[in-house]
Amino acid sequence: MNRIYLSIQIFILAITCSINSFAQVSKLDDITKSMETTNIDTIAWVHGGFLNIGANEGFLHNWSAGGELGSLAVNGIFSGHLDRLHNRVIWSNNLYISYGLNYTYSTGFLPHKTDDRIDFTSKYGQRLDSGKYLYLTCLFNFKSQLTKGYDYTLKNWDSSSSSKFLSPAYFTLALGLEYRRGSDVSLFLSPMAGRVTLADKFYTSQSPLGAFGIAYNKTAYYQFGAYFSGRYVYNISKRAQYRTRLDLYSNYLAKDTRDSTGTVIKKDNPGNIAVLFDNLLAWKVSKFLNLTLGATFIYDNNIPYSKYDATGAEKNLPGNNIGWLQINQVFTLGMEYKF
Repeated sequence: MNRIYLSIQIFILAITCSINSFAQVSKLDDITKSMETTNIDTIAWVHGGFLNIGANEGFLHNWSAGGELGSLAVNGIFSGHLDRLHNRVIWSNNLYISYGLNYTYSTGFLPHKTDDRIDFTSKYGQRLDSGKYLYLTCLFNFKSQLTKGYDYTLKNWDSSSSSKFLSPAYFTLALGLEYRRGSDVSLFLSPMAGRVTLADKFYTSQSPLGAFGIAYNKTAYYQFGAYFSGRYVYNISKRAQYRTRLDLYSNYLAKDTRDSTGTVIKKDNPGNIAVLFDNLLAWKVSKFLNLTLGATFIYDNNIPYSKYDATGAEKNLPGNNIGWLQINQVFTLGMEYKF
């Protein structure tokens, strides 16, 4: 009898726990859905994102039209967020990682990197009493890459890398005001934002101009200025979503760089604004198949571009006339996992 009574108690306890767990999950789902467009007062952890991995393979034999005999391209995108809501306080964290490799028969299937990016942003904001959508926010941003980068246009490209993890590494710390409508709209403006760029001396000693804005044979470049970061998420349909981001940075300390003779070797001023324009379109084709199209545009006066190589000859490269604008375009058709 006691065993039956104990079993009934355990059964009732299990049902109660299940109901409570279901209620908590339902509440979390409601919070997640609500905070997409509104600012809510609650205490909860909210997370979400997706992982998309795609591949493209090709094989040719005795193909009259010619082409690469064998090829394999793989790339992946991870985008996730973790937010802590505590009434009027929001701590939001966003991580974006993309990586891609290309293998071809003509290069002995040595991997050539096609994409490599790490971008992490953490914001801590306190909603102001004067406005429903206005926050006093502190922002931290970190950008770098996962593996070494190479200039594949060079004959012996694998003899020396052009970048690697934490070379360069970009850190930004800013305090300002944020206009926020849920997680879909965020406009952050800071009149006092510090930024530091770090890199190994191996890269800054390759040229008299240094590298990544860092002076010759130095390891750091410090900036202080104004920073704007705007993010917008638009749900085109239940299956399609568009994300965009615009970052602008003006360095108050910017000035011309001169050599030992006083000759200007690089022009710069606070009006020379660094720009990052990020775009990502995700479309769920079917239950297991997803298409992702991304395009990133960067202008940074500290990353120059020359139409000519070291010998003075004009480079024969696609987009050679675009100038200093950096472009990164990715297309992924593959499996997606949402969380």
